[in-house]
Amino acid sequence: MTTHALWQGVIPAITTPFNADGTVDHDFLALHAGKLLDAGCTGVVPLGSLGEAATLSFDEKVAIMRTLVAAVGDRAPVIPGIAALSTDEGVRLAREAKLAGCAALMVLPPYVYSSDWREMSAYVSAVIEATDLPCMLYNNPVAYKTDFSPEQIAALAAEHPNVQAVKESSGEIRRFAALKSLLGDRLQLLVGMDDALVEGVCMGATGWIAGLVNAYPKESVRLFELAREGGSAAAAELYAWFLPLLRLDTVPKFVQLIKLVQQVVGLGSERVRAPRLVLEGAEREGAMRVIKHAIATHPEP
Repeated sequence: MTTHALWQGVIPAITTPFNADGTVDHDFLALHAGKLLDAGCTGVVPLGSLGEAATLSFDEKVAIMRTLVAAVGDRAPVIPGIAALSTDEGVRLAREAKLAGCAALMVLPPYVYSSDWREMSAYVSAVIEATDLPCMLYNNPVAYKTDFSPEQIAALAAEHPNVQAVKESSGEIRRFAALKSLLGDRLQLLVGMDDALVEGVCMGATGWIAGLVNAYPKESVRLFELAREGGSAAAAELYAWFLPLLRLDTVPKFVQLIKLVQQVVGLGSERVRAPRLVLEGAEREGAMRVIKHAIATHPEP
């Protein structure tokens, strides 16, 4: 696989399934990854925010990587999120990812602690330098309270040849133009917020690290293809249907919401790991209205 091919198409930020006793359901994880690839997805990204990585132990993360590498084989790359409380843990996790057979890394800022550019660049650089695997930077200031500016991303790309892509989740669509202006084709751009997919592709994104794809894989792949091949006009009808669901990816309880959609459509369970709890009351009722409307108005294939 060429390096650019790593960053093309719809790449699910795959959810972490749990058994009733709270352990990771590795059997379903492997099965789900296969179904996503069968629908046309081009890779899987475990251990991200949607994968509840902050609640997983180091050993659980390594086991998930191994399960997915074994499950997908040569069909598609496994690109785990690398985030930790400490630089040492992030470096060790990156090295374990390579040993497990992962194809690339998605590099996040550290959990909890958010500081200045000097500290953040040192942390990210240590993780990137831990292996020779291709790396995708993940900029999500809403979730991680650290905002890598286009200039800072350009500096990291200049320093590290194996930085090949950036997942942009700041919510500012202007970032794509700024990155293109600074970097040209040096980095591949990927959309990281579901409800900015069409806009991002129109601004030059080559891939989509997607969330609702866990419940609607065929529709996600079709939406991406329409946006890539025909622009916003071609994607408009499907996008209009999908947007109420895609917006579930951009609120604090996005994990519970996306897993609930998975359960309703028969592609998973809503089980989450504490401190998260499944939705109930008015929150659940509101989500179910959105889900039921989407099912009732689903466009013809």
